[in-house]
Amino acid sequence: MQDEPVISWKVAGAMVGLLLILATALVKPLGVSTQYVVTDAVLLHSAAPALAESNEYLSQYGDKEDWGVGYGWMLVVGMFIGGGISAFITQRFRSREKASLPSMWRSEFGESTPKRMLHAFVGGGLLLFGARLAGGCTSGHIISGISQLTIGSFIFGIAVFASAIFTARSLYRGRLAS
Repeated sequence: MQDEPVISWKVAGAMVGLLLILATALVKPLGVSTQYVVTDAVLLHSAAPALAESNEYLSQYGDKEDWGVGYGWMLVVGMFIGGGISAFITQRFRSREKASLPSMWRSEFGESTPKRMLHAFVGGGLLLFGARLAGGCTSGHIISGISQLTIGSFIFGIAVFASAIFTARSLYRGRLAS
């Protein structure tokens, strides 16, 4: 049985909208995946500047103004801390035990929690690679980009949802509720 949501999607959506307005006004639009590339570029520019400049992709990042990598990493760390605080406050913090595996996962892939973790890690890596290939992540494109009416972000959003539906239907072989 699924727990009822603690907060309405309408309230959560309004809160994300206000966060986006505040972040854009004070710093810049939200986005996370670029931070990994900026950090790689900063480190490579420090260790091997010629190599960093010869790389067409990394040469776009790592300039002196990018060296203040704090903003992006504050957002990355803040997502983990915020999720933990929310789980604690709502008393929804769960241990990683077999009982917490979704029933569809268990019926398709078995009871192995390490297998689930490995799949999640690989999926996250593929998601990050795809985000950089697309020039931004879901927070950058779907939340920030669409709010700025960027055509590429609309295309990205449609592609993300279409591929998610295809992947879910493929993995669970049509056993998803219609």
